[in-house]
Amino acid sequence: MEKVSISSLLKKYTMVIVLVIVTLFFTWQTGGRMLLPQNINNLIAQNAYVFVLATGMLLCILTGGNIDLSVGSVVCIVGAVGATLMVNKGINPFLAILLMLGAGVLIGSWQAFWIAYRRIPPFIVTLAGMLMFRGLSNIVLDGFTIAPMPDGYLMLFNNYIVDFFHGEGLNITCILAGVIAVVIFVGLVFKGRISKTKKGYAVDPLANDVIKCTVISVVILAFMWRLAQYKGIPNILLWIIAIILIYWYLTSKTTVGRHLYAIGGNEKAAALSGINTNRVYFMAYANMGLLAAVAAMMTIARLNSANPTAGDGYEMDAIGACFIGGASAYGGSGTIPGVIIGATLMGVINLGMSIMGVDANWQKVVKGAVLLAAVIFDVESKKRSK
Repeated sequence: MEKVSISSLLKKYTMVIVLVIVTLFFTWQTGGRMLLPQNINNLIAQNAYVFVLATGMLLCILTGGNIDLSVGSVVCIVGAVGATLMVNKGINPFLAILLMLGAGVLIGSWQAFWIAYRRIPPFIVTLAGMLMFRGLSNIVLDGFTIAPMPDGYLMLFNNYIVDFFHGEGLNITCILAGVIAVVIFVGLVFKGRISKTKKGYAVDPLANDVIKCTVISVVILAFMWRLAQYKGIPNILLWIIAIILIYWYLTSKTTVGRHLYAIGGNEKAAALSGINTNRVYFMAYANMGLLAAVAAMMTIARLNSANPTAGDGYEMDAIGACFIGGASAYGGSGTIPGVIIGATLMGVINLGMSIMGVDANWQKVVKGAVLLAAVIFDVESKKRSK
């Protein structure tokens, strides 16, 4: 019985194990520099857009393995519009943020209309969008970089949470937040277990949940400890956590989430059961525009500028994070926690190779190989299960 439990654990947490191995490898190769507090902070700041875009991309992939190739260009055009409004027009940053979100939804809805109601293949619509919005962003920017962003705007993304306990050399607030996060996580896991047991549902062996809680708790505490040794909790991390929690709830606890999985599993069956498939498609791609706008806000804040090359290759990072995190290439399968693992793995690979001084072209080779390996693993696993 124990053997079955261990094998199921290994199968269920394959990418978590891979993430740990890759992190340890780069820690060894960089002489420990990989896990320096400042590099942990950089991991968050440099990959915030991946977490956000991959979360939205998952919803598109769930509908049947569909993807959105335009998100990098949408990030660029929305960032260009926001920078123009704030820097050139002097518009209040909060109003500019609302207008940027509106622009993202408008772009997403435009593409969603053709995909959902005219049934143009998503690949074609978003490929066209990738070209159109990249061109429009260059027209808006006139080929130049707009900088710097207003200080009030930068504070929303680049600042850190104040340490209310005024620790010297160690951010006590950051550590306390880590402890609270662990308590909440463990409480939710065992609350869910008790609820399933009362309803007569099948549950994993107790040892599995104990191991899962232990490992994740150690990771959270170690992560927050390292942040506490630098400047504490960055504002950008709060944005990421908020988006992850919202979409975790959306995909796992709501009717909309169930509809996404149902369409990815069998669209015809979903339509016959009364699901409005057009509306679900529209929601997925309109939402992708919204999250691309959020990623644009993060990007121009991190760069302190908007430039014609912003967002280049972002769509590949988002798609890669989803598939590496366990999303099925055929749709109907994938989770937000999986996306987090995939995005983190992409970030660790990027950061580790950058610290090692690996050529940018070789970095692309490695990321492509990891993505291919993840998809091959998914396809072969499904063949064996059949």
